[in-house]
Amino acid sequence: MNIVLFDDIYRQNMLPLTYTRPQADIRIGILTVREKWEKYLHANISTYTRAYLSQKFPMITGNHNLFIAASYCPNEELVNTLLNLQPEQSLMHDNEVIAHCTETVPRHFETYIGEEVLEYEGECTTVRHCWDIYAFNEKEIQADFELLTKGRVSQPISPTNAVLEPQNVFIEEGVEMECAIINAKNAKVYIGENAIVMEGTTVRGSMALCEGAQLKMGTKIYGATTIGPYSKVGGEIANTVIFGYSNKAHDGFLGNSVLGEWCNLGANTNTSNLKNNYEFVRLWNYAKKSFEKTNQQFCGLIMGDHSKSGISVMFNTGTVVGVSANVFGAGYQRNFFPSFHWGGGVVPMQDYKLDAAIEVAKRVYERRNKKFTDFDSQILYSVHNLTEEFRKMDI
Repeated sequence: MNIVLFDDIYRQNMLPLTYTRPQADIRIGILTVREKWEKYLHANISTYTRAYLSQKFPMITGNHNLFIAASYCPNEELVNTLLNLQPEQSLMHDNEVIAHCTETVPRHFETYIGEEVLEYEGECTTVRHCWDIYAFNEKEIQADFELLTKGRVSQPISPTNAVLEPQNVFIEEGVEMECAIINAKNAKVYIGENAIVMEGTTVRGSMALCEGAQLKMGTKIYGATTIGPYSKVGGEIANTVIFGYSNKAHDGFLGNSVLGEWCNLGANTNTSNLKNNYEFVRLWNYAKKSFEKTNQQFCGLIMGDHSKSGISVMFNTGTVVGVSANVFGAGYQRNFFPSFHWGGGVVPMQDYKLDAAIEVAKRVYERRNKKFTDFDSQILYSVHNLTEEFRKMDI
């Protein structure tokens, strides 16, 4: 069976994170949604996404296709149900499409319904809003931990570390970790291949430190937090997901937040994740072109790929920063910062020239021995065009 994860009706809610990737490549827990399904199904999985992303993320089809909505995270019950679908059957949950089994490619995945409809009544995790990523991160770390470590034995933990409930800690090969404190009581801590945990690091609660990522000296991590591949972090972090290749290498607080890839937070950048009046936080929604209620009391920063902050930037509660933005300036920043904008605080806002942003992205890739391709360049060109209207708004 050929498997495809398709961008569904919640893709717009996931902007700016989905400006530069399919929904399937959202990281939540230890793995991305795509990686979770690949582990469960033991198969390579392609995606159906927006046209400007499809050259980098092409869809592959076959004679027998299973199309799955990318907002759904897999579990054993859901996977077994999907594998039993027959041709031209659709699986629904609460009047929403989970999957279609078909020999053809539907023109509109969100509205297509097969000849027979089945209802899924089991439990499932759905990622429908940006804040769901950190809100459901504990559940998904626990699930991914079991998926990745079942039947395997952790690398030994050096005796220089102080670890509470070491059976809840799994260390892959090549990890460097000395003189750290880990409290894994009622939690799961996963440390990926070649990751580095420097001296004085303190971890309390569930954490995923993915391949090649680093915790700098004296870092304080509160669960449930995910540090994606090859990211470098320091300071204080709580209930945050960093997708990968991003840096928060210095002191400063980051809480109830999501950072995309290739982001950099300057030294002493701080986020507010709780309003002084303890009301629910509102967050910018691109589809509605307005702020929406999150029903979340804690909400910090949502930042798209390639964006950066200067030294001592202060982010307000519930701030959304787009793609390739450069935020700096004294005082609290506005709650919505458009893509390809430069400035902030008391500094007048101006457009970040596209060619300059691409040159910076190329240099950042080179520092990590990665190639910035023509596909990557075209994606940024497309995002620049798609987000032009937001740079003209007076918000």
